[in-house]
Amino acid sequence: MKYLILFLRVALGLLFIYSGLVKANDPMGLVYKMNEIFEAWGMNSLVHYSFALSVGMIAFEIFGGVAMIVGNAFPTWITFMVLINVFYFFLTWYILVKGTVKECGCFGACIKISNQATFNKDVALTAISIFLWIFRFRVFPLFQKSSVNIGIVGAATVFSFGFQYYTLHHLPYHDCLAYKVGNNLWEKMHAAPGAIDDSFKTTLIYEMNGNKKEFTLQEFMDQNISENPKWKFVEQKSELVREGSGQAEIPHDFQINTLNGDDMTEDLLTKKGNMFFLFMRDGKNVTDKNREEIKALAAKAKELKVDFYILSSMGADDVKAYQEAYAMKDVKFMLLDQVVSKTAMRTDPGLMLLHDGTVVKKWSYLDYPKEIALDGSGAVTFK
Repeated sequence: MKYLILFLRVALGLLFIYSGLVKANDPMGLVYKMNEIFEAWGMNSLVHYSFALSVGMIAFEIFGGVAMIVGNAFPTWITFMVLINVFYFFLTWYILVKGTVKECGCFGACIKISNQATFNKDVALTAISIFLWIFRFRVFPLFQKSSVNIGIVGAATVFSFGFQYYTLHHLPYHDCLAYKVGNNLWEKMHAAPGAIDDSFKTTLIYEMNGNKKEFTLQEFMDQNISENPKWKFVEQKSELVREGSGQAEIPHDFQINTLNGDDMTEDLLTKKGNMFFLFMRDGKNVTDKNREEIKALAAKAKELKVDFYILSSMGADDVKAYQEAYAMKDVKFMLLDQVVSKTAMRTDPGLMLLHDGTVVKKWSYLDYPKEIALDGSGAVTFK
């Protein structure tokens, strides 16, 4: 029993640490996933708290996992683990049953697992945490000195918040999204040859005289349910029965328009040579210092005959007012959907360099290149 408890305690701790680290690499990914879940539940008011909830949850997974292994104040920590695993259990069960969220984001964007696999994982973790809670008084600290154990958990806590602070203000340490360095954006907007679509089983639930009944789409059409006013629609369920492959990784919502509404996506993403995209959402996060850096980069790119575009999520009239207010009429602005912009560039603003439509480099607003130049082959070099 002693070794079983030790094994499960370490396994639970390591899995939580790993889960937290993967999400800490890109905290905004969990924020956006939480927003998706809250909106699917009709709890839009919680969207305002998703950032704080995400950062806190990620931090707890890291230092809570360390606390599991260290073992100091174990009864307290395992009680928290039971509560959070029970919460995860019901959350993933609800997502699995409703099918309104395709993937829960439990391991961030880097490791995607199905809702069924996620639910199975949480069943196992809930069982393990309850088992350890039952035997919580048979777990002893890793080190005899409490100060050492507390120091380790404290260091893990500082790291869990510090790492998130870094990735939030710079960029994810490891980019797992479709807009990462090395990807050709135009190619990623199209399905691969022989691509297979996701296959879903859709169930329609209707009610008559207080009795609910489920219909497949075929049954719904065969029995002309829609034409019978006695049947009242209750809800629709969609279950993924076969996951597709080779689908486009970048949605067609990634559409770059001129201020006049002309679609320039294909022209820009298939254009040969170098190009800078500066992602700026509503302009509110751009400081005066950063704005001057952007103008200097645009001027240098123009000198080198390298295209420089600001992809803004403001409306056309707001962009024109922005250009006027900050003397940026010489800088080319384009329009891009804000949701897509958040995926393509996690920081606001942020800079991307492309060559022949392929992402060469990405910078956060804190890391713009100090110098840019052209080498002998015509490629952009930077420091």
